[in-house]
Amino acid sequence: MSRPKIGICTSLERARFGAWDEPAALTPYSYVLAVQRAGGMAILLPPDAHDEAEPDELLDLLDGLILAGGVDVDPALYGQEADPHTVGTVPERDRAEIALARRALERDLPLLGICRGMQVMNVALGGTLIQHLPDVVGNDEHRRNVGTFEGNEHPVRLAPGSLAAQAAGEERHSTRSHHHQAIDELGAGLQVTGWSDIDDLPEAVEIPDRRFALGVQWHPEADETSRVVATFVAEAAAAAAARV
Repeated sequence: MSRPKIGICTSLERARFGAWDEPAALTPYSYVLAVQRAGGMAILLPPDAHDEAEPDELLDLLDGLILAGGVDVDPALYGQEADPHTVGTVPERDRAEIALARRALERDLPLLGICRGMQVMNVALGGTLIQHLPDVVGNDEHRRNVGTFEGNEHPVRLAPGSLAAQAAGEERHSTRSHHHQAIDELGAGLQVTGWSDIDDLPEAVEIPDRRFALGVQWHPEADETSRVVATFVAEAAAAAAARV
């Protein structure tokens, strides 16, 4: 049986490699390795304006979709002005990913949102974001050390019987965190099923009537002991087999 095809949305950033310094579509290799270790085929998906109008053309090729981490979502997409701490937004990426997320949910295609990806899911469903957590909670405990996951670990509580707990394999889960934004108003149809032990911020959201629609605020791809990506890939494989 062929491997499940897992699309991973990439960022659009300037990158230096060899003698070159230019815009590049890229994603941390940890996402690719996590999918491959779980038996999936990782397919990188750069921002594409065509996806905004015709997401099915791309989604027809996939068995599952990962909305990966990255820069802040453009606040204009949830009706706000940008906070001074909201920088580096890439609206073309946001628009393409929102369209893919909405259509993946309509099709019941397995969907996993990681960090920024969880926030994209929320915005796609009409929710809003806290643009800079320290201004609201008074600390930067979710991103104590910028540019690394080391020293940014903290536990989360996952609702018994939830998809989040099933995917993690436990109801109290140690996570690797790196974010300064979070969910504020919850998008339509989403349920919060995970909370930070630090301040009770939402750490996991899901849609109960979908086959697999889960957003996590932490980075399971950066933790080889995490079961989250493997659980997602296994569900994508089962969904693909059911379509045959």
